[in-house]
Amino acid sequence: MKILLPDTTELDPDLPEGWEAVTIDARAEIPAEHQDAQVLVVWGASRRHLASAAENLHDLRLVQSLAAGVDGILEAGFGEDVQIATGAGLHSLTVSEHTLGLLLSILRRLPESKQAQERHEWSQELGGMQPLNPEGRMTSLVGARVLIWGFGQIGQTLAPVLSALGATVRGAARSAGERAGFEVLADDDVLAALPEVDVLINILPGGDATRGLVGREVLDALPDHAVLINVGRGTTVDQGALAEALEAGTLGAAALDVTDPEPLPAEDPLWDAPRLLITPHAAGGRPVGADERIRENLLALDGDGEIIQLAERG
Repeated sequence: MKILLPDTTELDPDLPEGWEAVTIDARAEIPAEHQDAQVLVVWGASRRHLASAAENLHDLRLVQSLAAGVDGILEAGFGEDVQIATGAGLHSLTVSEHTLGLLLSILRRLPESKQAQERHEWSQELGGMQPLNPEGRMTSLVGARVLIWGFGQIGQTLAPVLSALGATVRGAARSAGERAGFEVLADDDVLAALPEVDVLINILPGGDATRGLVGREVLDALPDHAVLINVGRGTTVDQGALAEALEAGTLGAAALDVTDPEPLPAEDPLWDAPRLLITPHAAGGRPVGADERIRENLLALDGDGEIIQLAERG
């Protein structure tokens, strides 16, 4: 049996007996000699690649994405008999790490320190004796009230780190309850909770249900000193409303690792919004544990076991 691996990342899974791995161009159509594959691993694939796979891999049983989102795969037209597995969990560590970096950069005013360095200025405003979270500005995670909206595996990885640094952390998801030891609000209750939130971390998925969800109503509900971090999907934030809030001073600061569109055009006014830090979708990009996930799902496929992170198909 054959598994097709993408050439967009280094993979070397320990394959179960009877499996052969072939690395192919993830931007090109599936070569004719490999159209007998039973499993396709997807990472950075082009639309042409996915369309070719859906049309020509007649023996395909599983598409294993290394990304958490599988919208492009679902849209490619694979048959209902083909299982699609997401890469959820493979980016929890790296996205959590990047989110923490963005948040601490804002709170500890590292961009301003870099500007002062470029001026060769030892800034008395930024250094020396400073109050902890003075009126109107967040400067530390100590005592910060953090809400992670989209409390999946990434949120549950990040939450204890923020908690260890002194923050009070809650999550928000479709249903209320407790996850990983943290209180979780229902999505419908988020708006009412926002006036008591100092840091809103957005890890919401894309889609029609979340498009522009973090808009004027949400931003207006946050305190003027609040910080917004988006490491979910760019489409979930109304970027015009965000720029207006930053210009008006009704939002303390923001950091975006994702935008709509991507890349963000050079002429987009969002680049010049005050107190905004933008990184170029750099939080993930490194699937950690991909080889192990591939092996586990091949074993499940061989033994009629349960595929890890099987995607829901509407």
